[in-house]
Amino acid sequence: MIIWINGAFGAGKTETANELHRRIPKSFVYDPEILGETTKWVFPKEIKKADFQDYGVWREGNYCFLKYLAREYDGVLIVPMTIVNPQYFDEIIERLRNDGVTVHHFVLSSSKETIDQRLIQRGEEINSWPSQQIDRCLQGLSNGRFQPQIDTEQLSISEVAEKIAEMVGIELTAVTQ
Repeated sequence: MIIWINGAFGAGKTETANELHRRIPKSFVYDPEILGETTKWVFPKEIKKADFQDYGVWREGNYCFLKYLAREYDGVLIVPMTIVNPQYFDEIIERLRNDGVTVHHFVLSSSKETIDQRLIQRGEEINSWPSQQIDRCLQGLSNGRFQPQIDTEQLSISEVAEKIAEMVGIELTAVTQ
């Protein structure tokens, strides 16, 4: 099973993924961004793109890795990754589903103001790349394809993780200090 956590940059995807991982005994956090960062090193500057998601090979690579892991790993895969392009969603998530992989997809949503504040709290500059992406992400994620949406405006990370676990039918371990 794959739990894909989507949302704008600053929505709480990584923190939620880490909380789920901490509370699901047999789980693994798979970060598609690692392949994205690799593009900085393996592509000549003449063919570099501003967003690594625009490389078909990035989408294909993540699809292949996730399909392999879903087949070989007897645990829950947790994927924190922003995907706002419906075509890219289809090329990875829908393709995995069509191949028989169980993928539960969730969008963490909040207001632009809350996301801006979260980005500042995590140390981002006012006009950083993630903050410049908020409008694009919120607009893209408003597409009906990106469901279900979890309003995180008033929820703690633990509450978001518990809500996701309930929706997929997984029992989380107790919160420990």
